[in-house]
Amino acid sequence: MKPKERVVVIGNGMGGARFVEELLACNGDARYDIVMFGDEPYGNYNRILLSNVLAGTHEPKDIFMNPLRWYAENNIRLHAGVRVESIARESKTVSGAGGIEEAYDHLVFATGSRPFIPPTQGIASDTGVFKEGVFVFRTLDDSLEIMKFAKTAKRAVVIGGGLLGLEAARGLLNLGLEVHVVELAPHPMAVQLDAGAGAILTRTLEEIGIHVHAGISVSMALGDGHVEGVVLSDGNVEPCDMLVISAGIRSNTQLAARADLAVERGIVVGDDLASVTDPAIYAIGECAQHRGKTYGLVAPTWEQAAILAARLGGSNPTATYEGSSTSTKLKVMGVDLLAIGEKEAASESDEVLTFSNPTAGVYKKVVVRDGKLVGAILLGDSLGSPRLLEAFHRAGELPEERADLLFPAAAETPGIAKVEDVPDSFQICNCNGVSKGAILEAVKSGHNSLGAVCDTTKAGTGCGSCKTQVQALLEAASDAPLTEDPSVHYYVPAIALGKPDLIQAIRKGNLRSVSAVLDALAGGGGDAKSKIGLASLLKIVWGTGYDDERDARFINDRVHANIQNDGMFSVVPRILGGVVTPSQLRTIADVAEKYAVPMVKITGGQRIDLLGVSKAQLPDVWRDLGMRSGHAYTKAVRTVKTCVGEEFCRFGLGNSTKLGIEIERKFQGMETPHKVKMAASACPRNCAESTTKDLGVVAIEGGRWEIYVGGAAGSSVRKGDLLCVVDNHEDVLKYTGRFLQYYRENAKYLERTYGFVERIGIEALRRILINDDEAIAERLDRDIDAAAAAYTDPWAEGADPVHPLQFSEELVSIEAGVAL
Repeated sequence: MKPKERVVVIGNGMGGARFVEELLACNGDARYDIVMFGDEPYGNYNRILLSNVLAGTHEPKDIFMNPLRWYAENNIRLHAGVRVESIARESKTVSGAGGIEEAYDHLVFATGSRPFIPPTQGIASDTGVFKEGVFVFRTLDDSLEIMKFAKTAKRAVVIGGGLLGLEAARGLLNLGLEVHVVELAPHPMAVQLDAGAGAILTRTLEEIGIHVHAGISVSMALGDGHVEGVVLSDGNVEPCDMLVISAGIRSNTQLAARADLAVERGIVVGDDLASVTDPAIYAIGECAQHRGKTYGLVAPTWEQAAILAARLGGSNPTATYEGSSTSTKLKVMGVDLLAIGEKEAASESDEVLTFSNPTAGVYKKVVVRDGKLVGAILLGDSLGSPRLLEAFHRAGELPEERADLLFPAAAETPGIAKVEDVPDSFQICNCNGVSKGAILEAVKSGHNSLGAVCDTTKAGTGCGSCKTQVQALLEAASDAPLTEDPSVHYYVPAIALGKPDLIQAIRKGNLRSVSAVLDALAGGGGDAKSKIGLASLLKIVWGTGYDDERDARFINDRVHANIQNDGMFSVVPRILGGVVTPSQLRTIADVAEKYAVPMVKITGGQRIDLLGVSKAQLPDVWRDLGMRSGHAYTKAVRTVKTCVGEEFCRFGLGNSTKLGIEIERKFQGMETPHKVKMAASACPRNCAESTTKDLGVVAIEGGRWEIYVGGAAGSSVRKGDLLCVVDNHEDVLKYTGRFLQYYRENAKYLERTYGFVERIGIEALRRILINDDEAIAERLDRDIDAAAAAYTDPWAEGADPVHPLQFSEELVSIEAGVAL
């Protein structure tokens, strides 16, 4: 029997471990003894999910793909935590730290990449190590150290606005820090996105609460022994007590260069993935350079791993690697993104189609060359991504009407496959490298719910952007009745409870803060959406007894103003019923002039909006206005639009202005699962558009009022359902309050009233709220009255901030040459 040869793999990351998995699948362990070296003292983990660990949505144990026992079970000798120091090509030996030496017949470099540290004065101490508070973000240990330090930090600067930098920023934001991202390029993710998409992404990041400084760099880190701030290249100083560097990567080739292998940007390899210098040595992943290109994405790494394993394992000894068509499909800060191939046209003959909707955070673009798709961007709307990926990777036929590539009509367009029609080898989940075939195999083996398929295959457990495609495959392939995934009923992702059970658990445990709820019911985990949703729910449950934790709030709710795409804010004072006095108008005009407000606008809700106010100016603007908050920035009762009513209109049947003011005064600013807009119309001519509001009232003959619920006139258009007809203003207030409280208690987080009314049904709502079939009407009335009585104006925080940095910009201009 022929003795086994030995394969030594340097690197136990996503490339090295994937190669070994593929080699085992080819029965390579029958031909080879397998030895691995890994710098880190762990098994293989999914580096893509490090940002989820930092964000708190994954525990470290959740991201391991192959724990240490897996290596022993597969007869793999792993030197965990041992760095390779030298290679002797003549004797074919590898020497590692601690005197470890291994001979090889075939040597595979899977050393990946190292973080790029931009030249920045002051980031290191006199001894050459980073100052306290300075970190790189590349490994699991990096993530754990950042999380530990962030517990005592308040303000962080992230150098780098690429994929990893933005995810680091998201994690730090979730940990409660104020976060600033500094990006040298004109916009974040400049490698993947063009200027239009970059602008929309920047706006989305600002809305989430990330401060973006684009087109500049960090020139100096301040502080003696501990970072205290950074000096930007535009001369501004950004104070911080934490600096995270995520400014890109460089191929990890120092060891290969010392072994006299051909190295340029990476280890130079041919189509057989062997070094052009030594045929017994191979390179895959981020450390390899093939046909002049290096790849920083996981998909090409896994493609190379499969091809090299097929060659060495004997399943396809002549397999060759011809390069990868790269695509990036993930969620950045919770925003769907697909970036494929080229982002710009190469010549005038290229076809370029672009759709931009900045308000909705959506940008779509395709680049077509010679009838083939060569590039695409889908930002904020991933519908159609399987078809675009198939067209790109398989050079599929495109529809004659190119616009079908961008819009849902593409789903019915011949020539562009649905996800059910793509080949089994097509990769559905980029985070965990799960193919369509693996998902179908899981379905055929009896996993007939989305949760079960995801748990088995790991598809959808990374960024989550592929779950729609996984669900489509499940529905198409399962012969058995599908089992509903219980997570669709969870109020927030981190806690396996629906809203009624969650409220009961909160009350039973007297849990009055978001952290208390997460500690008691989710083991301390939870993502940003869970925190924000829980903050809203706790305010509904406890009212003034809620223990407010600022890091659980969205930026708008922290500063009580609506953030704009440029990082400035809009101020909308409360104008009850749209009725404003001459004195208030003069005051608004004076304030707008005093603070040089760029735009003063009449809103659709009959309010006046002051746009372009800086965060630092907010308290002064509120003070000078002397008016209450209009809550135009939060998930709460907002406005009550009114017509002029019977006082002035010859068609008026009721005093809609007076009633609208009464409704708004009682329920103003009340916390709700989503924003609530209301209206009062004095006759069926409906000039205030009451039937397309979340709740609207319309006067009819005889001094009576119709109450409509569940209307909408935005991206969804729906006429509200008639809840009841009442005789007077008092009953309007009673049934309005009863509906609002029932909606507050039973709607899903971010569920608008139109979805809630359709889900519950108007007949059921009438039985509960009008007929009192469940005997809860009196309690609903009492609770809504208590919530209304507890109202306080959030703009009062302008005079008494809850946090020293609540309204602070802390940007200090400095003169060139001034000592720091």
